[in-house]
Amino acid sequence: QVQLVESGGGLVQAGGSLRLSCAASGRTFSSYAMGWFRQAPGKEREFVAAVSRSGLTPFYADSVKGRFAISRDNAKNTMYLQINSLKPEDTAVYYCAVRRRYGSNWFDSYEYDYWGQGTQVTVSS
Repeated sequence: QVQLVESGGGLVQAGGSLRLSCAASGRTFSSYAMGWFRQAPGKEREFVAAVSRSGLTPFYADSVKGRFAISRDNAKNTMYLQINSLKPEDTAVYYCAVRRRYGSNWFDSYEYDYWGQGTQVTVSS
């Protein structure tokens, strides 16, 4: 069992930045790939970004490429999502998740096994 706790969300004006964190329990953090998803009111949960076990390979949704940066610090059991140039359409609850399986289907939420409780990001125009 892995427990995940997100933090760093908040209310920010359009064009601003936030850094989300995801702290994981356990001693096997580096053996998991990790991802960020988000869910806006009335919409389905959508893929945002993911990172490989080593942290060397990131994946991004097209909608966030160039604005979001995912990273991880395996020594601290923590994953990050740097969000720049925020837009009102980025408003959502952001969730981090653990992916234990291998393969290339990074974008499907069903590929992920453990989820955090989410952190709210609200962008005002």
